[in-house]
Amino acid sequence: MRAPAFWWKRRPTLIARLLWPLGAIYGALTSRRMNRAGEGCGPPVVCIGNFVAGGAGKTPAAIAVAQALLAQGRKPVFLSRGYGSSATLPRLVDRTRDTALAVGDEPLLLATVAPCVVAADKLEGARACAAAGAGVIVMDDGLQNPALTKHLRIAVVDGAVGVGNGLCLPAGPLRAPLSAQWGHVDALVVIGVGAPGEAIARAAEALGKPVLRGRLAPDPGMAMGLAGREVIAFAGIGRPEKFFDTLRALGAEIVETEAFPDHHAFSPREIAGLQARAKRRGAALVTTEKDAVRLGPAASQLLTLPVRLALDDEGALLAMLERLRPGTPA
Repeated sequence: MRAPAFWWKRRPTLIARLLWPLGAIYGALTSRRMNRAGEGCGPPVVCIGNFVAGGAGKTPAAIAVAQALLAQGRKPVFLSRGYGSSATLPRLVDRTRDTALAVGDEPLLLATVAPCVVAADKLEGARACAAAGAGVIVMDDGLQNPALTKHLRIAVVDGAVGVGNGLCLPAGPLRAPLSAQWGHVDALVVIGVGAPGEAIARAAEALGKPVLRGRLAPDPGMAMGLAGREVIAFAGIGRPEKFFDTLRALGAEIVETEAFPDHHAFSPREIAGLQARAKRRGAALVTTEKDAVRLGPAASQLLTLPVRLALDDEGALLAMLERLRPGTPA
């Protein structure tokens, strides 16, 4: 799905107000569900989620957490639903054989850093992570899922849009009222700058929750190669505009853009059409790393811009993770 533009208006539009009763019901049901007690599975669980539907930077944040754990000499294993995955039972991702259709696009990215288990059932998936030798389970998404006991819950916010109009699905992007979600969050990560994100950061600080700020930093080598270059950019992520803005900030000259729904399954015809447009314009074709894993072999014929989460205070994250060790005071 592609998030409707009215979600991100600061004040609810007429459509949002008309949908408010449905949103109120949805939010109340999700809030009640979040309050259920979860089960433990052995290793501590770090949940990287967000308040809203759609992309906020959860996957780069989950990767940053796993890399921090690796730096501490620990063994993280990712747990992901694998959006669009055909897997029904817990499955350990094999990057040499698995495709995005089989396991989802995000698990293929996660598996470049640490082992990743894809599972529809969080508890079964966590047990599979434990069986795979996990010292710490890193959940990519699942903040609103009560199945597992979570030992550190980190909410990720896109600084440019925050929580949009502050209403619940389908009237707005929230999965549950913000007031109901704060009790299930231990820390906040704000990615990028913007007044909406700062408003959420101030609310978190007022509640005594630590706030980490950061940005999505493009791969330096690829960034240099894109500066001054004419490109046609396309993306099927939560907010494609964020990717296009990144390219502009690098100095790329964007001659055309094409936005697709999040997790879009590209057809050969769509890719051929984009390649033909790029050839006519004499421009390079560029996309995100997440989109590239869905393209399979076709990705080798275009440019991919990887990004990583660069935190202003990485030490604060390391300290949070250190407290997950057995016998360490909270």
